[in-house]
Amino acid sequence: MSSTPAPREATRLGELTSRQWKSGIAAWLGWLFDGLELHLYTLVAAPLVMQLLHATSSADPAVKEKSAYIQAAFLFGWAAGGAFFGRLGDRLGRSHALSLTVLTYALCTGLCAAAQTWWQLMIFRFLAALGIGGEWAVGAALLVETWPRAWRPWLAAMLQGGVNLGILLAATVVGLLALLPHPPSERYVFLVGVLPALLVFWIRRQVPEPETWQHAEAAAAAKPRIRDLFRGQIVPTTIHTTAVCALGLSVWWLFAFWNPQHLRKLLAASSLTPAEITQRVSAAFFFMIAVSIVGCFFAGWLARRLGNRRAIFLMFLGLFGGMAAAFAVPRGFNELAWFWIPLAGFFSGVYGLFTMYLPPLFPTLLRTTGAGFCYNIGRVAAAVASLVFGWLAPVGDYRLALLVTSLLALGAAVWTLWLPEDEPSTRT
Repeated sequence: MSSTPAPREATRLGELTSRQWKSGIAAWLGWLFDGLELHLYTLVAAPLVMQLLHATSSADPAVKEKSAYIQAAFLFGWAAGGAFFGRLGDRLGRSHALSLTVLTYALCTGLCAAAQTWWQLMIFRFLAALGIGGEWAVGAALLVETWPRAWRPWLAAMLQGGVNLGILLAATVVGLLALLPHPPSERYVFLVGVLPALLVFWIRRQVPEPETWQHAEAAAAAKPRIRDLFRGQIVPTTIHTTAVCALGLSVWWLFAFWNPQHLRKLLAASSLTPAEITQRVSAAFFFMIAVSIVGCFFAGWLARRLGNRRAIFLMFLGLFGGMAAAFAVPRGFNELAWFWIPLAGFFSGVYGLFTMYLPPLFPTLLRTTGAGFCYNIGRVAAAVASLVFGWLAPVGDYRLALLVTSLLALGAAVWTLWLPEDEPSTRT
């Protein structure tokens, strides 16, 4: 395979080309809406599933079980979408595939508002996740192939910050609904998710395919296939990155999904109304994600100083320490919500580093396929972990289960030692 021209290495914002600005804006907005779509359900899971099951309490074991099934289906869909759209990104081009991913998750999130049973909600969340999972790999490759290499740690922080801003938007929507004199059903928050569909029209008209992909596509005598991820020198990269992603994503999704349920449980014995409980949990979630945005830029700074691999190791180690400290002993709502949980959230900035680290590890025509495969197999592991947690939660303790979950972050940190160094070469 022939070499491709290196992207223009701008050193200042004023030197960036129109192509680079457009690809950057498209990817960032995609990440912003990803965050919105991702956590709308997380914040309203307990009361919404309770309504769909006609249960009288969110502590009902059936509510916990079905909530776990829905979350697992979402994560399986995320993984399948990453694999499917990741492959389309290598075959059809980054811009074409990005448009399809955004349209898929926008329309299917809107359909969640029409769900009448828990299994209908599960199907719609699965379909929405197909697009969300695909957007990650495609958007990451788009930026890797258009923006200066030296800027990648800060790009990773900006993209993850976009996700977190989307999450804050989700928390704001849920919190504002709870403030209304007569709060509407939680299902209507999903209608906000239709907005990203408007982004598709702009992407298709304004965002061109990266020159790197175009050159590789034109020069390739034969297009690589998925099984090439398990051949030759790429095999160790595929195995180790998949393992770290599996451990790391399982930690975050168990933490992000069940931690709000733990906070709700702590407030259940108070005299607060359900709307007030939702408002306080949303505020705590909002604060944690706000702190995590700072963590994204700290992770980017670490990556600039030490390289991605060492930064990932230290951030996972910090995530383990923050979670272990939060749940090692029983703590009240205020103590958890305003200090310990945000501390763990700070180290969740590690996930932004994967955005710019993974795609360059693979050849150009396997870039979205490889990055999507490794990251999304991690989501399958997270889905399995969500199911197991859902089975155990009705008979266990959220705090103890979350404490055990922190060990997965330690495992991710240790396995990081076998990851490859940053971008071993410029390959096509």
